[in-house]
Amino acid sequence: MARDVYGEALYDYKEKGELTHPLLLHSSYGDIEEMPVEVFYREEDDIPELEYIALSLCDGKVLDVGAGTGVHALYLQEKGFDVTALEISEIACNIMRERGVQHVVNQDFFELKDQTFDTLLFLMNGIGIAGTLEGFKNLLHHAKTLLTDRGQLLFDSSDISYLYEEYKIKRPEYYFGEINFQYEYKDQKGEPFKWLYIDQQTLIKTAHELNWVVQVLFEDDNDQYLVRMEPRS
Repeated sequence: MARDVYGEALYDYKEKGELTHPLLLHSSYGDIEEMPVEVFYREEDDIPELEYIALSLCDGKVLDVGAGTGVHALYLQEKGFDVTALEISEIACNIMRERGVQHVVNQDFFELKDQTFDTLLFLMNGIGIAGTLEGFKNLLHHAKTLLTDRGQLLFDSSDISYLYEEYKIKRPEYYFGEINFQYEYKDQKGEPFKWLYIDQQTLIKTAHELNWVVQVLFEDDNDQYLVRMEPRS
């Protein structure tokens, strides 16, 4: 089993306030990026506008999916919300508990059941866990089983079509927003994983086919956008 190098980097940063080795992200479009681990430890004043708007729209019982180190869960908790932080990294879950997140669940979103929430929150492109367009459809089906009658889905994503021009690579035959990633930390690589970035047009088309109402609420200067969705009654 591959090591949780993502979690290890988060832990080292928490302990030392910096990293002596970078957390690298290898991608299928050929780039190797250094992940800015400090973003997982932001204070309230450092939360960007897009995420702040999403947090202000949270309602009722909230599930923070892919909660990381608990930046958003802690914010909501301090505002009096009943928030559950869901995270697949056991190390990250332990960090959240140390940081004071009260309800932490170490589980895969797609395996969560027998619970309901008023808001499903996926920030920092957390919707990417869908991996593929087909996976996004599965995510929407599963989300319906976790939402109350008045429930909503809040998430951000972005159109990454520009990458194919920037890196001068041919678009794949499959949906261009399906990217393969792999973390590397201290010369150790984690398990490869798929991540989805979905453009607005494809999102709206897919959501309407599956009978969801879609509202694009905000767009920033980096081709990122914020969406609110709810199942059509």
